[in-house]
Amino acid sequence: MALESRSGETIPDALSEGSPPTHGLQRVKDGFDIAEVVAEYNILRGCIHDLADNEGLRLQGKPFHIVNRVFDKAIGSAVETFATQRALEVQQRRDEYLAFVAHDLRTPLHAISLAAGVLELTLPAGGVKAETTQMLKSLRRNVQQIEGLVHKVLEEHTNLQTEIGVTLERRAFDLWPLVVALIRDLHPVAATNSTQLINTVPDDIVVYADASLLRRVFQNLIANAIKHTPRGEVTIWAREVGAEGAIECSVSDNGEGIPEELLEKIFVKGETDPEKAGGTGLGLAIVKTFIGAHGGTVVVESTVGSGSTFRFSLPGKAAVGRLTKG
Repeated sequence: MALESRSGETIPDALSEGSPPTHGLQRVKDGFDIAEVVAEYNILRGCIHDLADNEGLRLQGKPFHIVNRVFDKAIGSAVETFATQRALEVQQRRDEYLAFVAHDLRTPLHAISLAAGVLELTLPAGGVKAETTQMLKSLRRNVQQIEGLVHKVLEEHTNLQTEIGVTLERRAFDLWPLVVALIRDLHPVAATNSTQLINTVPDDIVVYADASLLRRVFQNLIANAIKHTPRGEVTIWAREVGAEGAIECSVSDNGEGIPEELLEKIFVKGETDPEKAGGTGLGLAIVKTFIGAHGGTVVVESTVGSGSTFRFSLPGKAAVGRLTKG
């Protein structure tokens, strides 16, 4: 009927408001690749020819070429939309990862800067080589320069979303040494707030996770607790739960606490404490993203004036195996 109508509409006009672009976008969401998108159209092309044969119609000559041109144009439109959307998502994930890394650099850089400042103050006046003094000043200048670059990266990515595809490199490792090393690194930051860091993680706890990402989770939670717990205590705790080796961890403090109206959106990017200048609202969004990538969950309990507890879970190796197979 379409061929017999002899419409004056061109093929691009006919497809401009059609389904190929929508189809291409949908297949990105479904996780298809380009070859599968093209294959779907070729299967449909074959169905059209089979239907014509069953109805006694011979698609030859001009009708044959028109049908194939319609499908070729549809394939091109769908693939173009598919490839464009995929490229945008790759760019977004790359930019998001850069913002995550930049955010996580702030805490160790701050600790280095504080440590250098303490060294300058504690070294005896006149009893230090000029070269040593010059090196310390150079260290602080370079740290400040890097902090400026990190701040610029974060400013340029304030509108990014946190739905990043995270690739995990899981392995079994002891949790206690990871926490000990992190407390040591964060000690200069805690000292400026007169905050005590307490590690109550049992030395026999073994987790099956990405060590690098888990370190960043603890770093964000502990640094956040230090900021809100001047002259208080921050306690890191963990235990094994269930028969499959799942681990529950927590970071608790006896600091300021979180207002009830902020609890529901505390893990949303950009929802930082308006009273705390310089925050980006990325830290807790990173925590939720990384724990979610592990197949775990994270929750917060808090009372204003009494402190907060951030608790998260990590599935055991057996449960991870079932999730991967699924």
